[in-house]
Amino acid sequence: MSDSLSATTVEEAGAAAGTVERTEALWAAVVSLSLGVFGLVTAEFLPASLLTRIAGDLGVSDGAAGQAVTATAVVGAIAAPTIAIVTKNIDRRIVMWTFTLLLIVSNVLSATASGLTTLLVARVILGVALGGFWSMAGAMAMRLVPAKMMPRAMSIVFTGVSVATVCAAPVGAYIGELWGWRAAFGLAAIVAAVTLVVQMLTIPRLSPIGSPGLSALAGLLRRLSVRMAIAATLLIASGHFAGFTYIRPFLENVTKFEVEAISLTLLGFGVAGFFGNLASGFLIERSLKANVGIGALVIAVTALALVLFGSADWVSAIAVTAWGFAFGMLPVGLQTWMVRAAPDEAESAGGLLVTAFQVAIAGGAIFGGLLVDGFGASGAFVYAGIAMLLGALLVFSLGGKALPRAV
Repeated sequence: MSDSLSATTVEEAGAAAGTVERTEALWAAVVSLSLGVFGLVTAEFLPASLLTRIAGDLGVSDGAAGQAVTATAVVGAIAAPTIAIVTKNIDRRIVMWTFTLLLIVSNVLSATASGLTTLLVARVILGVALGGFWSMAGAMAMRLVPAKMMPRAMSIVFTGVSVATVCAAPVGAYIGELWGWRAAFGLAAIVAAVTLVVQMLTIPRLSPIGSPGLSALAGLLRRLSVRMAIAATLLIASGHFAGFTYIRPFLENVTKFEVEAISLTLLGFGVAGFFGNLASGFLIERSLKANVGIGALVIAVTALALVLFGSADWVSAIAVTAWGFAFGMLPVGLQTWMVRAAPDEAESAGGLLVTAFQVAIAGGAIFGGLLVDGFGASGAFVYAGIAMLLGALLVFSLGGKALPRAV
């Protein structure tokens, strides 16, 4: 990347985006964000595949070690809407570099933790990086590429999520068996260090935009399009996590799959999600409403199919794979919706979206667990289907003011 580009604001770069060289440089920055989210999501998922080994080595119960996951989610939900306020006067590339640096520190601390306290500190640091990244990802993508290409840019960023979702757990478990759980976090730290170098070479100077603050957050909540985006997110994300959190007990107890079949089915979910994510970038350029609405509707149908016909192995396999493809479409759509709803306060809007996601994840998982305990493995999927159907109906009922088009 040339010296002139590294010293240019994105606003100036946008004016000159007609040159092939400059366009390629900005897309390289988008790819570097995808590498960042791959590292963050991988680090977030690693404890799930290494939990028993971590607990045994640190001399704590599995439940206590599991709080490493809880700590990351809670801190991420708090950090998301506040990061933009705390860093409102700092060059956005430096902020993004800092998130990746925190990822490295978190992984190194995890790899060298001598007790649960150190591990929890590492996971709190990861929560700050994770919440901060997601709050700013949409705003950065919006400024790195032309407006009409923003959904495609977000699709590239979310590719990092898809790859991490497919790879993190099995690769982490394999490395844990081969070299120990600390080696998995050590390797994650190396990947994050490479990512930091790439980001330092590709992300141009980005001056802060908007006026982040509590008043800005309150102002965003007065916008119809923002409120509808949050409402759709709460329905869709809670529906997904209420059902998918309990997909394994469903496949074990209802479909009667063996471990190998469950692993293949979940791999199908992850791979389909990767392709759904890629497809969403192109579909949103034509219709954001279709992307979010159809994605939610497909999951509603698959949840119903699992409730009614889940004992048939081929139905469950197809339904879970279709669910993965449909859910892969949704994060890009919801993120694009929020950025279009508040392009002038995209960072604060991104923080609200992340918080809504975290609340929906926790609420969906808790409510789904209550339904599973009360009505069996199918109970959570009834709620998932209803919530997704309501989310789809909400999206399809909205007009242009509540579901803005690209500018």
